Amino acid sequence: MEFLSVTIGDGVAVATIKRAPANALSRALILEVDALLDQVENDDAVRVIVLHGEGRFFSAGADIKEFTEIESGAEFSKLASSGQEVFERLERFPKPVIAAIHGAALGGGLELAMACHIRNVTANAKLGLPELQLGLIPGFAGTQRLPRYVGMPKAAEMLLTSEPISGEEAVRYGLANRSYSDEELLPATMELARKIAKKSPIAVKATLDMLQYSKPSTYYEGVKAEHKAFGVVFDSEDAKEGIQAFIDKREPSFVGK
Repeated sequence: MEFLSVTIGDGVAVATIKRAPANALSRALILEVDALLDQVENDDAVRVIVLHGEGRFFSAGADIKEFTEIESGAEFSKLASSGQEVFERLERFPKPVIAAIHGAALGGGLELAMACHIRNVTANAKLGLPELQLGLIPGFAGTQRLPRYVGMPKAAEMLLTSEPISGEEAVRYGLANRSYSDEELLPATMELARKIAKKSPIAVKATLDMLQYSKPSTYYEGVKAEHKAFGVVFDSEDAKEGIQAFIDKREPSFVGK
């Protein structure tokens, strides 16, 4: 794989995102996450997966320049739907997936992390969904998963302001499990992964299966509505302005069209 490096030992597969400098979430990277799941699903040597990023960030967001290659809202909606399928597979995966988040998990990067079963963070990490800053909305089920973790009021604030929260705040609001220093993050996460890897794989799988029943009945309706809205918003003048402003490194000027 080009953007994911995988090492296996002590029952743990460590998958490292290697797409410098921001580990941006591209279509190719999402496909490699899916391929990773194919690789380890029936591998008895792997009982837990740890996902983290190389360099400064876990993943600082989607590949915005890739958006400029998309010509229609329908294609944008299809992109969101395919990403949702991979992330849903990740959340329903029969082996635990732990995200070790440092630097930033923003936009699609946070949506990827939210699909993992457990999230450890550095205290100073930035976690957020800043899509509205670009005249867009989250498309990989971010509008549906975020309220499940932080509650509706905080999710509304984070989405509507585009402002991230720190790793320490993420733990306080329930978005992350524990926060560590930069030096402690990966060793502590590996210790947790090895602890889980010693449990019965049958019991672990059953537990993960049961956790899926905690999703509200409207969850999948919301996910489907999100990728449709993702495409509709993409066709707006504001979305095109927001994407271009990001590329130009300037503030966007939205007109409501």
